[in-house]
Amino acid sequence: MKIVRLSSISLLIPAVLAAGCTQYKPLPLTHSAVEKALAVPAPAELQARSHQRGMKLPPVELDPRKELTPDSAAILAVLLNPAVRADRNRLALSSAQLFQAGLLPNPQLAVTNDWISSGPGVVNPFSIGVTWDFTSLIWHEAKVQSAKESNASIQLDVAWTEWQAAEAAKEAVYDTVALQQQLKIAREVDQRLRQNADLLHGAMDRHEKTLLDSSAAEAAAQTAHADMLTLEQQLAHQKLVLLRTIGLPPSTEVHITGEGLLPSKLDIPPADQLLNGLEDRRLDLLALRRGYKSEEENLRVAILQQFPKINIGPTRIEDNTGVHTWGLSATVDLPIFDQYQGPIRTEQATRQKLFDEFVNRIFQSRSDISMLLADIESLTRQITAATNALPAMRQLVQTYQVAVNQGNADVLSFYTAQNDLAQKEISLLKLKQQLVDSRVALEIASGRDLPQPATTAQTRPQTAEVEP
Repeated sequence: MKIVRLSSISLLIPAVLAAGCTQYKPLPLTHSAVEKALAVPAPAELQARSHQRGMKLPPVELDPRKELTPDSAAILAVLLNPAVRADRNRLALSSAQLFQAGLLPNPQLAVTNDWISSGPGVVNPFSIGVTWDFTSLIWHEAKVQSAKESNASIQLDVAWTEWQAAEAAKEAVYDTVALQQQLKIAREVDQRLRQNADLLHGAMDRHEKTLLDSSAAEAAAQTAHADMLTLEQQLAHQKLVLLRTIGLPPSTEVHITGEGLLPSKLDIPPADQLLNGLEDRRLDLLALRRGYKSEEENLRVAILQQFPKINIGPTRIEDNTGVHTWGLSATVDLPIFDQYQGPIRTEQATRQKLFDEFVNRIFQSRSDISMLLADIESLTRQITAATNALPAMRQLVQTYQVAVNQGNADVLSFYTAQNDLAQKEISLLKLKQQLVDSRVALEIASGRDLPQPATTAQTRPQTAEVEP
């Protein structure tokens, strides 16, 4: 009866404990499951998701099918970008690790049952005992504190990833707008020069213009057409970059007007305002600091774990004569060979690595801010100079146009001036694109939103064709 009773106890306890375990639920990695995860939610669901995440939304429309703005693109990237969503899973993992760190080790149940095969004895001996690692209480608090700091670090790091994704989406919108406006100019030039080339071909056939005039017009038209095709390819590529940055399928049609979206100058705070308090503002630096605090606690745990492990618990024994005894069992690690030097040195090296990484990140951030401020100042001067040069170039084109129509100038010089004007206008747009990209980079480097730039719609006078 004792054998049956002992065996029943040893089998019953694990069965009872297993009854409260989490049950396995499959998550099939099928084609339909992947497509469902990549599907773009309805605008109402996007709004609901943004509210669930506690996002403070500006008055924007979260509908990819309607006009896209930098702000709406930034929000959509946080909600839809698969890379951001995958990185966000670290939050659940960190929470699980925090929960696990708060749990104490389980007690250990030891059961033995012997059968007498020969010799004296009236009963089969058995023993049962329960022990628990009391030394786990020594470092439990430091272990929990390390997990808390690590969890806070991961939350900040995920927020930094979201911030970078939002900024990347804004930059992609600005780059798309810049290419759209450049392509608009290139198409106007291409159409105008093609019409002029056709007119001059006809005039040459009527012996009103020379072969040189006709050839110059054709060469200018071919160059303008090649430039237009290059910009079309760049814009098509940039739209795909924009869709990928937001997390939309490549087949999605997006609409961006961008009229007046590219600024000529920026309202940037002084350098000291961007540099002061940088380590208390930038999310990645805050995350790194909390990670450093977590590593401090890990080192503390490693040092405390030098204390030998002690397992203590009661025991119940019955020998082969039927004598019953109660006792106390204790096992102690003897730190003769392993005194936990390896883990301690590992944690010390990791802490030093995080310290140096934090210092390096501060150094790089300050350097980035200084360089970006210098770039913005230089770009602003270039934009001002280019803007001031445009009226004179436009006047030159108009003067050449009149002179060519009156037969006082060669048509080649006219087309050269026209192309120079178009290239100058495109170069101005590229400078504005670089300026707004530098603003986005400065927001990331400084860890703060900057004032929205004041923009004005760009107007361009049209140039008439050359009269044959």
